[in-house]
Amino acid sequence: MTLIIEPIRKEFSAEVSGIDLSQPTTAVIKQQLNSALAQYAVLIFRKQKLTPPQFMAAAEIFGELMDQQLKKYVLPDYPMVGCNSTDDLPRKNGKLQVRGENYHTDHSNDRCPPKATTLHALQLPPTGGDTQFVDVRQAYDDLPTTLKETIKDLRSLHVHQSSRSPRELTKLSAEDLAKIPTALQPLVIRHPGSGRPALYLNTGRMEGIEGMPADEGYALIEDLYQRATDARYEYRHRWQVGDLVIWDNQAVMHQANADYDPEQKRFLYRLMIKGVALTAAH
Repeated sequence: MTLIIEPIRKEFSAEVSGIDLSQPTTAVIKQQLNSALAQYAVLIFRKQKLTPPQFMAAAEIFGELMDQQLKKYVLPDYPMVGCNSTDDLPRKNGKLQVRGENYHTDHSNDRCPPKATTLHALQLPPTGGDTQFVDVRQAYDDLPTTLKETIKDLRSLHVHQSSRSPRELTKLSAEDLAKIPTALQPLVIRHPGSGRPALYLNTGRMEGIEGMPADEGYALIEDLYQRATDARYEYRHRWQVGDLVIWDNQAVMHQANADYDPEQKRFLYRLMIKGVALTAAH
């Protein structure tokens, strides 16, 4: 087996070939793949065909699997495996309301948010449904020095759904909502693996900024969000059936697109890798 890693952008996103993820991997290959994820933050494996157990084994190359927060979107026989399906999506004025619109990082309201998320595409519409990623490490590096100084010690409370969320998250019963965690997270984290500083944002979950008047806090969050989602930090993934994509939740934000025919089936498996509690970069 000869692993080939081809960068798509310098230091951000890469396509990996020369590997069949349905087969066991060696310790050397695992180390190479983990190093590549730490460097490029988004890895793409084409032409894979994985059963749920094979998908789980492939994801475990990168760490221990993490439970899905929303149990209603899991495979009945494999509850660790989530599923993104058009069958589960509501519609408004004929348009799909997809989970994951607006740039975000997964489960940021968890005290130990997932290290990584991975999707495996089984069925896709003919067009649309891309996933976009932005590099929040580079976005932080490019901030003005004065702004870096302003935000270095700030934290935000991450909840299931912010009172000013730009998107509607899954509605939960009071009983289910009580099980969903909340967490104070730094605005600037130190990446647990590389040590590199990165913005940590999720406008759907951030309930202002600790110690700051509400309007001022939300204005700062919006300013950072607009800076971080500039097109120069973006990689846009156009899905093909068989793709497995894994991304680093502490290095990128991502968003889904609902720009496809709601009558067209879109179905992907989803897994998350356990992470650690986040620390501020300073």
